[in-house]
Amino acid sequence: MAQCVQSVQELIPDSFVPCVAALCSDEAERLTRLNHLSFAELLKPFSRLTSEVHMRDPNNQLHIIKNLKIAVSNIITQPPQPGAIRKLLNDVVSGSQPAEGLVANVITAGDYDLNISDRSIKASVPWYSNWKDTLMELKESSLYTATTPWFESYRETFLQSMPASDHEFLNHYLACMLVASSNEVEPMEQFSKLSQEQHRIQHNNDYSYPKWFIPNTLKYYVLLHDVSAGDEQRAESIYEEMKQKYGTQGCYLLKINSRTSNRASDEQIPDPWSQYLQKSSIQNQESYEDGPCTITSNKNSDSNLLSLDGLDNEVKVDGLPNNFRAHPLQLDQSSDPSNSIDGPDHVKSASSLHETKKANTGIIHGACLTLTDHDRIRQFIQEFTFRGLLPHIEKTIRQLNDQLISRKGLSRSLFSATKKWFSGSKVPEKSINELKNTSGLLYPPEAPELQIRKMADLCFLVQHYDLAYSCYHTAKKDFLNDQAMLYAAGALEMAAVSAFLQPGAPRPYPAHYMDTAIQTYRDICRNMVLAERCVLLSAEILKSQSKYSEAAALLIRLTSEDSDLRSALLLEQAAHCFINMKSPMVRKYAFHMILAGHRFSKAGQKKHALRCYCQAMQVYKGKGWSLAEDHINFTIGRQSYTLRQLDNAVSAFRHILINESKQSAAQQGAFLREYLYVYKNVSQLSPDGPLPQLPLPYINSSATRVFFGHDRRPADGEKQAATHVSLDQEYDSESSQQWRELEEQVVAVVNKGIIPSSFYPTQYCLNSYSDNSRFPLAVVEEPITVEVAFRNPLKVPLLLTDLSLLWKFQPKDFSGKDNEEVKELITGEPKMIGTEVISEFLINSEESKVARLKLFPHHIGELHILGVVYNLGTIQGSMTVDGIGALPGCHTGKHSLGMSVRGRQDLEIQGPRLNNTKEEKTSIKYGPDRRLDPIITEEMPLLEVFFIHFPTGLLCGEIRKAYVEFVNVSKCPLTALKVVSKRPEFFTFGGNTAVLTPLSPSASENCSAYKTVVTDSTSVCTALTSSASSVDFGIGIGSQPEVIPVPLPDTVLLPGASVQLPMWLRGPDEEGVHEINFLFYYESVKKQPKIRHRILRHTAVICTSRSLNVRATVCRSNSLEDEEGRGGNMLVFVDVENTNTSEAGVKEFHIVQVSSSSKHWKLQNSVNLAENKEAKLASREKGKFCFKAVRCKEKEAAVQSSERYTFADIIFGNEQIISSASPCADFFYRSLSSELKKSQAQLSLHTEKHSIEDAVRLIQKCSEVDLNIIILWKAYVVEDSKQLILEGQHHVILRTIGKEAFSYPQKQELPEMELLKFFRPENTAVSSRPSVDQLSNLIKTSLHYPESFNHPFHQKSLCLVPVTLLLSNCSKADVDVIVDLRHKTTSPEALEIHGSFTWLGQTQYKLQLKSQEIHSLQLKACFVHTGVYNLGTPRVFAKLSDQVTVFETSQQNSMPALIIINNM
Repeated sequence: MAQCVQSVQELIPDSFVPCVAALCSDEAERLTRLNHLSFAELLKPFSRLTSEVHMRDPNNQLHIIKNLKIAVSNIITQPPQPGAIRKLLNDVVSGSQPAEGLVANVITAGDYDLNISDRSIKASVPWYSNWKDTLMELKESSLYTATTPWFESYRETFLQSMPASDHEFLNHYLACMLVASSNEVEPMEQFSKLSQEQHRIQHNNDYSYPKWFIPNTLKYYVLLHDVSAGDEQRAESIYEEMKQKYGTQGCYLLKINSRTSNRASDEQIPDPWSQYLQKSSIQNQESYEDGPCTITSNKNSDSNLLSLDGLDNEVKVDGLPNNFRAHPLQLDQSSDPSNSIDGPDHVKSASSLHETKKANTGIIHGACLTLTDHDRIRQFIQEFTFRGLLPHIEKTIRQLNDQLISRKGLSRSLFSATKKWFSGSKVPEKSINELKNTSGLLYPPEAPELQIRKMADLCFLVQHYDLAYSCYHTAKKDFLNDQAMLYAAGALEMAAVSAFLQPGAPRPYPAHYMDTAIQTYRDICRNMVLAERCVLLSAEILKSQSKYSEAAALLIRLTSEDSDLRSALLLEQAAHCFINMKSPMVRKYAFHMILAGHRFSKAGQKKHALRCYCQAMQVYKGKGWSLAEDHINFTIGRQSYTLRQLDNAVSAFRHILINESKQSAAQQGAFLREYLYVYKNVSQLSPDGPLPQLPLPYINSSATRVFFGHDRRPADGEKQAATHVSLDQEYDSESSQQWRELEEQVVAVVNKGIIPSSFYPTQYCLNSYSDNSRFPLAVVEEPITVEVAFRNPLKVPLLLTDLSLLWKFQPKDFSGKDNEEVKELITGEPKMIGTEVISEFLINSEESKVARLKLFPHHIGELHILGVVYNLGTIQGSMTVDGIGALPGCHTGKHSLGMSVRGRQDLEIQGPRLNNTKEEKTSIKYGPDRRLDPIITEEMPLLEVFFIHFPTGLLCGEIRKAYVEFVNVSKCPLTALKVVSKRPEFFTFGGNTAVLTPLSPSASENCSAYKTVVTDSTSVCTALTSSASSVDFGIGIGSQPEVIPVPLPDTVLLPGASVQLPMWLRGPDEEGVHEINFLFYYESVKKQPKIRHRILRHTAVICTSRSLNVRATVCRSNSLEDEEGRGGNMLVFVDVENTNTSEAGVKEFHIVQVSSSSKHWKLQNSVNLAENKEAKLASREKGKFCFKAVRCKEKEAAVQSSERYTFADIIFGNEQIISSASPCADFFYRSLSSELKKSQAQLSLHTEKHSIEDAVRLIQKCSEVDLNIIILWKAYVVEDSKQLILEGQHHVILRTIGKEAFSYPQKQELPEMELLKFFRPENTAVSSRPSVDQLSNLIKTSLHYPESFNHPFHQKSLCLVPVTLLLSNCSKADVDVIVDLRHKTTSPEALEIHGSFTWLGQTQYKLQLKSQEIHSLQLKACFVHTGVYNLGTPRVFAKLSDQVTVFETSQQNSMPALIIINNM
C-alpha cells in the first residue's frame, strides 16, 4: 500500500472515538452562526485533548489514555441513505487529486525508476531534502514515499459515514451536550426542554436512530455567552443556578464572540476551521487535524445536499428543528432516485462541488472569535472530558463488569472468566430452526453477550486494549456457539485489532480472525460495508508488519462488481503493495494499476483513471509490448479528451500512431480517426493559433533533396537534351568526384592555371552526401524543387491534400534596407515566392513515397524552407488504392476524404558530425546543414544543349559526324563557352582549319565525315605529303587538351539565340559500354559577385563493338643509300586483323589509306608485292603491309617548328583523305596527347632524383623513333537490307625500333605471386646505365658484296671475294668501334650448315666514328670450294668515346648476308 500520513497505531484509535451528541437551542445556534459555524463545527478543531488522561479500570489499576479525541455532532434522526453515502465517497475521491507542480517522486524499484507524483511527503524522512541522497537511499532501502491522499480521504470518510448498527456499539452516542444561550428569556426552562427532547429521541420508539450506548446517557449542560453583546452578570448568575441544579461536574459556561464580526479585521486571527470546512464543502463530513477520524456528521454545509444556512431559516415542525428531519447525506429530493452513484455521469456533481468550494472559500470562519475564545473552547472540551465523559465511561465499565460478575456470581474479575461462566443465561428469542438463519438472530438489549460486547467496545474506545481483547475473545466464543454470525464476525474483527494494538505485543496479530470476519460479512451476512472496513484495517496492519504480499491478496479479494470505486481504490493499494515488497514486483504493480484505472473509469473518476494509466505506462513503455502500450495510450487519450486535456489526448494518440504498430489495419484506422477527431477539436479551440505539428506520415528529413533549376526536357525526335542533373539520378560518390575534378580543371584554365580561393564546386542537387555547410545559391526566376521523403507506417492509406512547402523569406534590396516578410500560409500568389500546391497526395499502407514540391523565387534575398504544410486525412472506407501520382480535385477524385486536419511538419536536418579538432573528437558536435536555406541571387544566363544524330553504338575507332545545338534560354547573354571531358580523344569540334560545312544536319547525311580529294590512279602507292601544326587543333605546349573552347560565332550567345555546330565522334578503342562525361562551362557577360560561372553536365553512353586490331613494328632498313646517300631508312610492318564478329552486320573492312604523322619521319611508299590493290578484310582475316619510311628532308625539318608534323598518305583507293585536316588530324592529336599523358605518368613513376646523364640520353635516342601510323578504313554494313558505309581510323604510335606497338590498349598481366623476400638492400640508388638493348643500336652495319661469285677452283684453289663493311654511327656522339673478324668457336654442326670460309688480313679493327658518320672497311673473304656462305660473321662492338665505364656492347647484326660461290 502507499505511504500514509498516519501510522496504523494512530489511525485505528482515531477511527474509533467516543461519540457525543449536541442539541442546541435556536438562540445558541444563532450565536455560533455569527462565525459561519454550527456548534459542532465550532468545537471541531479543538476536539483532541492536549494532555494525557488517567482513569481506573475495574481492577482499580491506573490506565493512561494518550491523544484522546472526541467526536461532537448534531443529532440526526434519519439513518444515512446508502446512495447518499456512495455519492459522498465519490465526491471525496474526485475532490482529492495529486497536487500539480509538486516535485516528482522518483521511486527506484528493481530496474525501473518510477515517477510518482507525491502530494505529501512524510515529514519523518529527514533526507528527503537532499535529492541525490534520496535516490541513493531509495535504491538501497525499502522505504517508499508515494502517498495516495484520495485513498486516505476515502477511508476517513468511509469510516466516519458508517451507520450505527445493533451488533456493535463503537459509534453509539455516550453523552449529549445540551446547549442554550445566556440571551434566552428563560435559559433554565430551555435546558429542561432540550433535556426532554433528548429523552424523547432516545426512548421514544418512533426514533430508531440515532443509537445510544446505554439508557442513562450523560447529559452535559452548556451555557453559551456572547461576550460582545450579552450581559456578563446575568450569564454568571444563570451559571450559578445551573451549578445548583446540575452539579459542578455537569455544566459549563462557555464565553465566545469576544469581538464583533463587522469590525475591521486588521489583526490576523488564525482560522483552524478552514482545513475541515474546505474538505466538508466537498465531503460533507467532519474531519480533524490529523487525518482520518470517524464521526457521522450532521453538517448542513454542502450546497449540493442542503442549503448552506439550513438553520437560519429553520421551521419548527412538532417542536423539532428541521435539521433533525433529514440526514445531510440524504439525496436531493429533486434528484432522480434511480440515478445511481456508479452511473456514468459524475463529472456533473464534481463540477458543481467545485463551484460550491469556490463559493465557500470567500467566507471567513470564526470572525467573532479571539485567541482567548479559542483557548476557552479548548478548555471547555478538556473540562467536559475530564469531569464529565471519562468518569461516566469509567462508571459504566465498572457497572457492566459488576453486572456480568453478579450474573455469574463466581469471580470478582472478568480476567479469569472462562467460556462456561457466560454460556448459561442467554435468552435467544428465536426458535432453534431460526438459529441457523444467522442474520436473523437478534439478542435483546440486556442479553449478557451484548453486555460483554458493550464493555469491550468501551474499553476499546478508551484504549484499554488488554481488557478489550479479553472481552471480545469471550464474546466471540458465545456468538459462535449461538451461530450468531454477524455478532461473531464483529467480535472477531475487533479482537484482532485489539490484539494488534496491545502494548508490548504479547501475542501475534491473529490475521485468521480477520479473514474469518471478512468471509462471514461478505458471504454469510452479505454486508460489503463491514467487510470493507475489515479489509481496510487489516491491510493497514499487515502493511505495518511489511507483509505486503498478504495485504495485496486481501485487497484484491474484496474487489467485486458491486462498487467500482471501492474496487479501484483497493486495486491501486494492492499495486502499491507489489512495488513495496523486498524484491519489487513492478509488472504486477503496473498490471494492477491498469485494472484500477479501468475501475476508476467505470466509477466516473476520470482523473484518477488517467493517473493510474499514466503511472502504469512507465513500466510498459519501451519494453516492446506494443499492443499493451497501444491500449494504455488509447485509454489515456480517451480519458484526457473527456477531461478536456486536449494536448495530452493528442500526444497519447500520437504515440499510438508513430510507434511501429502491430495492430490490425481496422484497429489502426480506428485509432487514426479518433486522433483526427481529437485534433480537430484542439485546432478549433484556437483557430488563429500556430499550425500544430502532425505526427504522420513520417518524414525522413535527412533524405530531403533540394534541386535548383528547371526540369530536364524530354528527347524530341532526333534531338536529345543534355542529361545534366536531375532528381531521378542516384547519387554516386565516384562520379560526383569526377564532375568536381572536371570543373576544377576548367576553372583553373580560365584563371590562368590557378584555382581561385573563392571557388566552390557547383552543386545543383543537394542531398545527405553533398557538402551542405554553405548557403546554396539559387537564381531568381529559376524553380527550387524540394523532394520530401514520406513514409506511412500504418496499414491504412493516408491522404494528404493541399500539400505545399512552408517558408520564410527575407528580401534583400540593394538600397540596403532589410525588411522581413514571413509567409507562413500562402494565400493567393505572392509577389516574392510562388509556391506549388499538390492537391492530393496518397500514401498507401506501409509505403514510402517522395513528393516533389516547387518554389518559384521572384525576388532576390534569403529564403528559409521551414517544412511542409498539408491536410492529413484518411480515405472514407479506408480501402487500399493504387494511388499513382497526385489525383485531381480534392473531392471529385476517387478518394472521398474522410476527416482531415490542417497541420505542419518541420524539416529539421542534422548536419554532419564534426571530427576535426581534439575538442570535436571528444565531444559530440554537429555542423550546420544549410541545404534548405538558399540565397536567391540575380539573374544568370542559362544554357541548354541538344545533341542531334548522336549515336549510341559505334565500332571501335569509327568516326561519326553529329551536331550540337546550344540554346540560351535566359534573359542574359552568355560567353566563354567551354567543354571539358576526361576523354578528349572521343570528340572534336574541328580545328581552326576545319571548314564548317555543311552546317545543317540534313545536308550532311550522305557525306563522308572526312575531307577528301579525288586522286588519279597513277600516284597510288607513293606518299602524298602535307603538314599541320598541333596548335591549330588546340593541342599547344602546356595547354590542357581536356578543356576545349566551343567555337561560338562572335563568342557570345545572346538571349534566346541558338547555334548548331558539327561535332565529330570517334569510337573508343576498347570494346564495351563507355560513359563519357562532358561538362559545359559558361559565364555571364555581366560579371556577378556571387556566381562567377555556371555549368551544364552531359553523360553520353556509347556502346562500342570490335572492328580492327592493328599492330606495327619498325626496323632499320639494311640498305644505306637513299637519295642523299645518308643512312636512315626504316621498314614499317603493319598487321591488320579484322576482329569483328559481324554482330553489327559488318560484311567487310577496306583499308583505304595508311598515313604517317611525325616530326622527323614519313612513309615513302608501300613495298607490298601483292598485285591486289584493294585491301579487303572479311571477318577474322588478317592483312600484312610493309612500308618504307624515310627521314624528312632537312629543309622541311628546318621549316617545321617543334609542333609541326608531317603527314604522308599512302592511298589504296581512288580518294585521298587529307589526314592533316579535321577530323582525322584532330583525333590523331588527341590520341597522341592522351598517349603522352600515360607515358609521362609511367615515367614519373620511374624517374630517379638525379637527371639522366646526357650521354645515356644520346644512347637511348639511337633506338628511338617517333613515327605514328594512321590506318583509315571503311566498313560495309548491311542494316535493314540497306548498305551503309562506316568509316574510321586507328592509330599506332611507334616509339622504339624493333618493339611491337598496338592500336588498342594492352591488358597488363599481373605478375605471378612470389614468396616475400626479406633482405637488406645493398645499394638503393639505381644506376642510370642504359639497357643492353639500347646500347646495341649505336652502330648500323651493312655488307656490300656480289650476290654470286664465279671462281675457277680447278685453276686456283683459293677464291678471294672483296667485301665492303659499311659502319654507320646512328647516335649524335663519338663512338669507339671494334670490328672482330675471328669466327666464334662453334660446334662442328654449325660449321657444316654455314660452310667455312676465312677473312684475310687484319682480324681486328679499332675505329672512332664521329656523330652520324659513315665509314667503310674493305675486307677480303677467302673460300676453298663452292657453296652458299653467310658473310654476316663480323662482330662489331661499340662504346661511347668519352665513357670509360661502359663496356663495349655487341651491336645488332643485320640479316644473314648470303653469297653463292660457283665453280666456273
